[in-house]
Amino acid sequence: MNYLTVLLAGSLVVLGQSAFSQWLDVSDVTINKILTEHNGPMLEISYELNAEDITDHHPAYVFIRYSRDGGTTWKLLDQLYLQGEGAGIVSSPGLKKVVVWGSEELGLNNPQIKVRGIHMARVPAGDFKMKSFPAGGKDSFRSERPSTIISEFYMAVNETTISMYTSYLNEMGNDGSGWHDRMADERRGGIIPTDTLNGFVYAVRSGREDHPITYVSWYDACSFLQWCGLVLPSEVMFEKAYVGGFYLDGDDAKEKKNPLPERQYPWGNELPSAKGIYRCNYDGDEDGYSNLAPVGTFGKFGSPYGINDLAGNVAEWTVDWYNTTYHIGLDGFRMVRGGSWLDMPLAVDAVSGATQFPIKESSIMGFRGVFCPD
Repeated sequence: MNYLTVLLAGSLVVLGQSAFSQWLDVSDVTINKILTEHNGPMLEISYELNAEDITDHHPAYVFIRYSRDGGTTWKLLDQLYLQGEGAGIVSSPGLKKVVVWGSEELGLNNPQIKVRGIHMARVPAGDFKMKSFPAGGKDSFRSERPSTIISEFYMAVNETTISMYTSYLNEMGNDGSGWHDRMADERRGGIIPTDTLNGFVYAVRSGREDHPITYVSWYDACSFLQWCGLVLPSEVMFEKAYVGGFYLDGDDAKEKKNPLPERQYPWGNELPSAKGIYRCNYDGDEDGYSNLAPVGTFGKFGSPYGINDLAGNVAEWTVDWYNTTYHIGLDGFRMVRGGSWLDMPLAVDAVSGATQFPIKESSIMGFRGVFCPD
């Protein structure tokens, strides 16, 4: 559960609670105002993270948003102002606390608070075998790849869901921004808008909570992730998360060697339907889905880091421009990776990519976020 809280005259008032699919279970949010001798007042925010599967390898990313005007407008609480183990990457469940310094300077006298968490997977620093040419696909005239020795990052285990995006719309999109009419589609969307005197209010169509959000432009994806404090992955990040590094525990440890560093798919080299076993959501309905599947449906066949649906379901926006010998990015295309429910098996492999205008929204495109600690 996500509890909305406010501090009024030193006492805590719980305003309400909502369950959002794919948000981690956060409860018992409290705020205490503490006066310090030299540094002025500070706020201590505590909460319970009720997710027993949180570990160093699969931590939570926790972010806090606040309102100073009774819930009319909301802002992300920048981690620069926070101290403690309760925000950013959190590696264990249970009671968490975070301290907000300079609360008066931020105007946080009686704030309303929302705490949310996203399940992430750690991708350790180190080298990997990159077979595609980023930002251009298969260009025989392009001979240099970027460095494949990249720093540690954390990627969302699942694609962003309809319920998660609806949370964002209800905070930020009451003027209609971030919303596209096709998001209401019963089969490939699932958000129901209502125009009220105070702006738009959005609800999730029953049964669509865990499906990936679609009909989002590149700009929509970036706005949602900025709201969370995350970013889109680069193509290099996406492919490393897909195939794994030479050492799955990173180049510092080098104890867990990747058995298939040049794998064709996240699970290995078997075709998605080899031996009658369906490993991802791709073209056709033999896998049980004629279009979108709930995120994590094929979790048994995730990447070496336990990341779901990097192959199929929705093709995913990356931060990279389309840029080859013949196209230098001036046409405005962005790169999309992973393939979708509408693609054939060879188009959901580790090296295939596509290009799309960033203003385009489609039933085959979605996204997920990454957190970069450096």
